[in-house]
Amino acid sequence: MPSRRTVLAATAGVAATLAVGGTAYADDKKLRSLVSRMTLEEKVGQLFVMRVYGHSATAPDQADIDANLKEIGVRTAAELIAKYRVGGIIYFTWAHNTRDPHQIADLSNGIQKASLTLPRGLPVLVSTDQEHGIVCRVGEPATLFPGAMAIGAGRSHKDARTLGRIAGRELKALGIRQNYSPVADVNVNAANPVIGVRSFGADPDAVAGMVAAEVDGYQRSRQVAATAKHFPGHGDTAVDSHYGFPVITHTRAQWDKLDAPPFRAAIAAGIDSIMTAHIMVPALDDSGDPATLSRPILNGILREELGYDGVIVTDSLGMEGVRTKYGDDRVPVLALKAGVDQLLNPPNLDVAWNAVLKAVRDGELTEARLDESILRVLRLKAKLRLFEAPYVSQAGVTRTVGIPAHLAEADRIAQRTTTLLVNKGRLLPLSPRKLLVVGADPASPSGTTGPPTGVLAAAFTELGFTATALSTGTAPSAATIAKAVAAAQDVDAVVVATYNVSATSSQKTLVEQLVATDRPVVAIAVRNPYDVAQLPSVPAVVASYSWTDVELRAAARVIAGKAAPRGRLPVPVQKADDPTVVLYPIGYGLSY
Repeated sequence: MPSRRTVLAATAGVAATLAVGGTAYADDKKLRSLVSRMTLEEKVGQLFVMRVYGHSATAPDQADIDANLKEIGVRTAAELIAKYRVGGIIYFTWAHNTRDPHQIADLSNGIQKASLTLPRGLPVLVSTDQEHGIVCRVGEPATLFPGAMAIGAGRSHKDARTLGRIAGRELKALGIRQNYSPVADVNVNAANPVIGVRSFGADPDAVAGMVAAEVDGYQRSRQVAATAKHFPGHGDTAVDSHYGFPVITHTRAQWDKLDAPPFRAAIAAGIDSIMTAHIMVPALDDSGDPATLSRPILNGILREELGYDGVIVTDSLGMEGVRTKYGDDRVPVLALKAGVDQLLNPPNLDVAWNAVLKAVRDGELTEARLDESILRVLRLKAKLRLFEAPYVSQAGVTRTVGIPAHLAEADRIAQRTTTLLVNKGRLLPLSPRKLLVVGADPASPSGTTGPPTGVLAAAFTELGFTATALSTGTAPSAATIAKAVAAAQDVDAVVVATYNVSATSSQKTLVEQLVATDRPVVAIAVRNPYDVAQLPSVPAVVASYSWTDVELRAAARVIAGKAAPRGRLPVPVQKADDPTVVLYPIGYGLSY
């Protein structure tokens, strides 16, 4: 970590410039003065939030240096900042930014130092996607909470608020000051491949309440900006905007009723930033442009109709949904013309940065338009006290991140989310016995211990069972299924973890053959609760909504009768071969 002398030297100039009544909370006059002294190149840089490889701002591993040179043309985060003067940096696990909490804090400090020691240097807004559940960039030993749909199943605004407060405190301790969460999309399409359990549910008002509560929690954590995403609503699509260009066919009336309420609630709760979606909504803008590039949607609806004046950030500009119609040089320019303030993660920063610079010099964009967005970004940095306190301490990490009190809260909240959907003959709860745990072992995206079958077996063992894990994968072969069926002959009961079961999935064959052994079989839907519609023969089914440790442990406690199932479906489950028939409505859930 930089020495106190280095910290003071790096921040004194900016902090003194912004001092208002003894603090660095800036009024617009002083922020505008800062903007007026920036070069055009510095202004363009402030609009970008960029990825960078490496665990250190100045001394990453050679492989990360090579990746940076290939993708960005710089060696390190410090060089990225010096060359492009970016206003933000986004952390990813795959970019090796998030090895462990103390390393993350050092990286954040190194990034701030690299920027603040430059002429007219400004603090950097460090961001990440820490949604909890299936999307997290900071893993253990940080506190990991149940994901949004699980929280929706728990139906507690207090729990959503607690999640935001604790997650915000931990992120702040790591130097991460903008979190791209909560997801405000209303998941009304069971086939949605990209949102699903990342959503609080299918009821717009229920989702709105959860979004507002979590936003309030982040604000109570102080100094971490929450981000509602993905405006104007990504909940009713069968296309993943990472790989295609979704079209939402809702009418304007349907949008007002289904998609808008969570965003209205987020704005009423004082949300600091809103992320755009790379989707087309013809009822809101029939130009064929994605919402990210749509002035009628971003300026007309979000700014003017909904009254939002905070920061608008794009979803990643490397996603296919925003690149389908225009080239990578046009996308950032059109996004700014539409009303965007932050340009997130362009595939080629040099192309995007120079395109914006050229657009200003050619008169397509005015410098005043850039100033408008830069001022919003600087207002947010001032609100987060980044001008006063850009650095974090190792002591702060130790006393905040993954502490026992936080971990206990995560377990307590998870205990309210497990949903019991089927319990024929009152099979559950199971009493301690010899148990086989089989099923899907998807790679954990959230830094938990995994694999799911192993986590479940360990949890059951702690609860007094004799449990053995056998991973069969998301597409078990006939040989693997035969192995599992043979293993089932030697136990008293089988727990099978299912993951997005379809009508043709070999997971379904596995479950059916296990049921045919006459051993009691319990299925845990470890992602989408819709699996239950494909498993009519299973005598007991619970939904955990994710395969992170905290949710799997909670499901094991429910199955073992150490806790009562308290979760209620936040989405309807339709009949597998007839989606007009609802098998399990919103609010459904058994108890014992």
